[in-house]
Amino acid sequence: MGSVIKLRNIEKKFQNRELYCCVNLEVEQGEFVGFVGANGAGKSVLFQIMTGLIPPDRGEVYVNGKKIGEKNADFPEGVGILINNPGYIEYYSGYKNLQLLAGIQNVIDNEQIKKTMELVGLDFNDKTPVKKYSMGMKQKLGIAQAIMENQEIIILDEPYNALDYKTNREITEILSKLKEEGRTILMTSHQHNYLDRLCDTIYCLDHGNLVEFDDEIKMKYFD
Repeated sequence: MGSVIKLRNIEKKFQNRELYCCVNLEVEQGEFVGFVGANGAGKSVLFQIMTGLIPPDRGEVYVNGKKIGEKNADFPEGVGILINNPGYIEYYSGYKNLQLLAGIQNVIDNEQIKKTMELVGLDFNDKTPVKKYSMGMKQKLGIAQAIMENQEIIILDEPYNALDYKTNREITEILSKLKEEGRTILMTSHQHNYLDRLCDTIYCLDHGNLVEFDDEIKMKYFD
C-alpha cells in the first residue's frame, strides 16, 4: 500500500477567480475517494489537473510516482477516466467505439471488451448507434471505457448524472465490484448518499479549499 496520487500546493485561477488556493491531497492504493461541492467549485477541473488534461497554475501532481506534466508523462499510465462527455463516434455502436479506443493502446483483445460490456450491463451484440443510446447507456459505456484495460486508477466525474433509480443501483453495483477488486477510485457526485455508501473518504471543495466532508459541510450543501 502507498500513495498513488499526490497533489502538492495546487493553485488554479479562471478569469481572475481563484478556484483553488492551496490544495493538497494524497490517495492511497485501493482507496475509494468521493468529492462534493457546489456547481463551479472546480471538481471537474481538479480531475483534469490530476490526469494532465490541464495544468495547474502552481503546484505539483504525482501519479504512481511520476510527476504529471513532464515529458512523456502528460497523461498518466494505468488511469481510466470519465470526465464530461466522452468523444464517441455517435453513428457507431458502443462495441465498435470501444474497439476503436482499445486500438490506441492495443493492450486488450475483443474478448476483454465484451467481458467489460457485460460487466456494466451492455450487450456487445447490440448494433444500436451511440447517438440513440439513453443517458444511462452512455454512462455505462463511459464506465466501460474507463475500466476495460484493467486500469488500476479510475476517475469518474458524475457517473450518476441524470440517471433513473434502476440505473443508479446498477452503477452502484458495478462500482462496488471494482472496489472489491482493489481498484483506486475517485468520483464526484451531487448525490452524497451514493458517496456515503461507497467511499472510504469524502472531500468537499469549499471556497478554494479541500476539506473533509463532515456533518457541518453536509448541512451547508444538502440540507
